[in-house]
Amino acid sequence: MTEPTKITAETDQQRVALPRRTAILFGVATAFLCAFSLDTIGDEDAVGALIKLAEEKNAAFMRGDMNRWADMTNFTSDFTLMQPFGGAASHGFDKSPEKLAEMSRFFRSGEAKLEVIQTYGSRDFVVLVMIERQTAEIGGLSNQDWSLRVTEVYRKVSSGWQLAHRHADPLVRRLTLEQTAAIARGELE
Repeated sequence: MTEPTKITAETDQQRVALPRRTAILFGVATAFLCAFSLDTIGDEDAVGALIKLAEEKNAAFMRGDMNRWADMTNFTSDFTLMQPFGGAASHGFDKSPEKLAEMSRFFRSGEAKLEVIQTYGSRDFVVLVMIERQTAEIGGLSNQDWSLRVTEVYRKVSSGWQLAHRHADPLVRRLTLEQTAAIARGELE
């Protein structure tokens, strides 16, 4: 049995022998990542605009101004939401007046500020990784910290950018192994 053809990849430190298939995959992956770098395609303005939009729509949401929030939020037809309350992901979004009124009663008198952790972008997608630092009256509870770790994925369509996915969780503060395990088991104190 013959050994597979090897191609050498040079680094500043060493020469490494790679199987041909690995070298080809490495080359394709590198080309793909370079092709979708923000610096090469100039979508920094889109990322900045989406960060500003995320901050404005989030502030409206926490104030309970759901009509304003709904006007600023365009969802893809296959939108997914992973809510901070846990449970299964939901698909689509109901922007009916009844649903917006219900949400308005649930979230009230809040303030919000975004802390952007990381952004990723291409011609067709932008990902925002952030912490929403916010306070609000939620579900009848008094005004309190409601900070969330959030990832939003925006997809470009002919009419502009639409929100395709949102994941939010309240795990802004570090948990112990025991606390995390209890949550994973579905046990709450």
